[in-house]
This record gives sequence, structure tokens and C-alpha cells, in this order.
Amino acid sequence: MRRTAFAAGLLLVAITASCASVPAPGTGNVPVDRPSRNPSPNAPAEPPRTARAVALSLPGPTGSQPVGTVSLHLTDTARPDPWDPASKTRELMVSLWYPATETAGRAAPYMSVKESELTLKGAGVAGVPSDLLARTRTHARVDAPPAGRAGELPLVVLSPGFEKTLSSLTGLAEDLASRGYAVAAISHTHENLATVFPDGRVAACRACQVHPHDQAFWDKVGATRAGDVSFVLDRLPSAWDGYDRIDTSRIAMVGHSAGGAGSVAALLKDARIKAGMNIDGLAIVPVPPSGLGKPFLFLGAQATRTPGTREAASWETAWRNLTGWKRWLVVTGAEHASFTDTGLLGEQAGLRTGATLPAARSMEITRAYVAAFLDLHLRGTPQPMLDRASAGHPEVKVCAVERRSCA
Repeated sequence: MRRTAFAAGLLLVAITASCASVPAPGTGNVPVDRPSRNPSPNAPAEPPRTARAVALSLPGPTGSQPVGTVSLHLTDTARPDPWDPASKTRELMVSLWYPATETAGRAAPYMSVKESELTLKGAGVAGVPSDLLARTRTHARVDAPPAGRAGELPLVVLSPGFEKTLSSLTGLAEDLASRGYAVAAISHTHENLATVFPDGRVAACRACQVHPHDQAFWDKVGATRAGDVSFVLDRLPSAWDGYDRIDTSRIAMVGHSAGGAGSVAALLKDARIKAGMNIDGLAIVPVPPSGLGKPFLFLGAQATRTPGTREAASWETAWRNLTGWKRWLVVTGAEHASFTDTGLLGEQAGLRTGATLPAARSMEITRAYVAAFLDLHLRGTPQPMLDRASAGHPEVKVCAVERRSCA
């Protein structure tokens, strides 16, 4: 039975195959967003891919405010870890980005040295220092004083793809913070390649070893992520000194891949979350027939997410049960990694991503459309670009799902 995990590691963008769309015959597996590197446990190991040892960097945020960041280690004592039977608690690492009052201070590391080492090893990338990703340039300042008045900042929860660290959404998080949002990205322990805790412990991806990746498996992933999100929202008041600046009536969730699918589970579970977004993830967490009335946006690659294609079938099923404001947008020339830092950093390192749209442009588009969705639903600011084609973003198509067309 072929392995159905998402591609491991931040730089696994060298795979040029398009997103998987249907389960392999006879496996009973639910389709996922990426084929694994070795489809069969008995297949020979693939040779390492050689990247360039260059300085990697994220583009600067586009908003007007400096950005601060803080890392939080949170422990849920009321919930055992669903992936580790021996653990009576659920430990999470959370990165929080926010508008800051100054630009002084130490720049935040993109990830730890250990995370960089494990990510590159898991991705089979050779020819670069093991700390390459730890040296990637970011723009947020560690523990910078938060800006804003009490109750001023909308909050966005970010959830990365399966096997991905929260670092893969740093470019998006920094940009949102520069636009006046507080942003909490969650590292879903045992669902990513490695979670490194402050005391040096490393939690491996236990969920990756569970097979088959059938609907029951993805239901568990969705429920686990929804539980993680609710716990983080519960704990932020005591975990971050700047929490009084957050407006708890304006909270949204945005996820990539499995994180996007998990946003449905979180929206259904937690009334505090007002809107959700799925970025290029299959709708593996179903929307119930009773409906979901909260605003929801699909954003994906045109090649695999256009209505009427086999790859888009899960979105169409979910679409029918979304009863509130909803939009379906696709991006020409993008592929799965294009919507995260993965495509950008991989392109800088000389790895092929399979995308024809330049990675820097992909990030511009992702930032712009995520911000537009949040500005509309958390700030009430009209966003025509979500309703029709935008002259400034000709690569983005607005889909008429019933007619199965995008223009």
C-alpha cells in the first residue's frame, strides 16, 4: 500500500509531480495533497537532491508597522496527547507575531538549528549546511514591545500542512502582523517532522507512521487540530503579556493543506472563530449536511483546484454545505508549495518547485488575498478583488462553481 503522507520537510519542493487527486486503487486511502517520495515501502530510496548553499531570506512585510514575535510553550493538562499513548498531556509550541512599537532588537530565527537539520534530512536535501534554514533571514524582532490599544487587534490562527512546521507560514504571518493583526501559528505536535521544545526535547512525527491514511485518520487529524486551536485560544490570555490588545470578537483561522482542512473542524467546534480559509488543501474534514454558515474562502492552484476536475471534488462536496459567504479562487501557474515559504526558499536554493509562477509573485498574491479576506470579515472593509477579477492580480481567477468555470 502506497504511503499517503504529505511530502516531508520544508524543502520538499523538488518534487515536480502535481498534487495527488484520487486514492490508489484498492488502498482505501483518502486522497492527499502530495505523493510521498517513495510510493511503496519496498521502493528503492531516492537519491538526495542537491541544493545551493545560498543565503535564504523572506521578502519584507508590506504593512506599515514593525513586527514583533514571541515563542510560547503551552501544555494542556486536561487532554492526553492523541498520538502518544504514554503522554497524559498535550504539549504545543506556538509562535505569535504582532505589530510592534519599534524595530530594535534581535531578529527572530526562522527555525532552530535542530529543526533545520531534521527538516533538510527528512527532505533528502544535500549539499547545504545543516543550519541553512536556521540562518534564513526574517523581519520580526524577538520580544519587541507590542503596539496597539486594548482590544484593537484582530487575531488570526495559522495552521500548517501535515508534516510541516509552523515556520512554513512565517512570510504570511509577518505580513499580517505588519498590517495590524495578531497572528498565532501552531506547531501541531507529532503531526509535523519535528517539534523542538525549549528544553531540547524533540517530538517526532508519530502520526506519519499511522496507516492507512483513511477518512478515520483524517477525522482524527481534524479533531486534534480543532482541540489545539481551542486550547491555544483559552491559554493566550495568561501566556502573552500583550493579550489585552486582542479583540476576542474578531478571530479567524487560516490553514494551508491539512491546516486548511482543519479550519473546518475548528470553525464547527469553536464559536469564537468567525471565519475560515483553506489554502490548497483537500477538504478531508467534511462540512456536515447541516451546513456551516461562517464565511469561508478556498484559495488554490488552478491546475488542481478548478471546479469540475477530479482533484477539486472534495472542495465541491464541501461547497454545497457552506451556507454563509463563500468564495473559490484559483491561481494560474501555482502549485501546492507556492502558497507557503517552501516554494520561495526552495526556488532561492535552486530546487525545482513545479510551479511556473515565480515564487515571489506567489507570496505577493497569497499575502494580498489572505489579507483581503480578513479585512472583509474581521474589519468590515469591502474587498472587490474577492468578487471579480483584479487588474492587479491577473493570475487569480474567481470561480463560478455551479458553472464549473473560473475567470
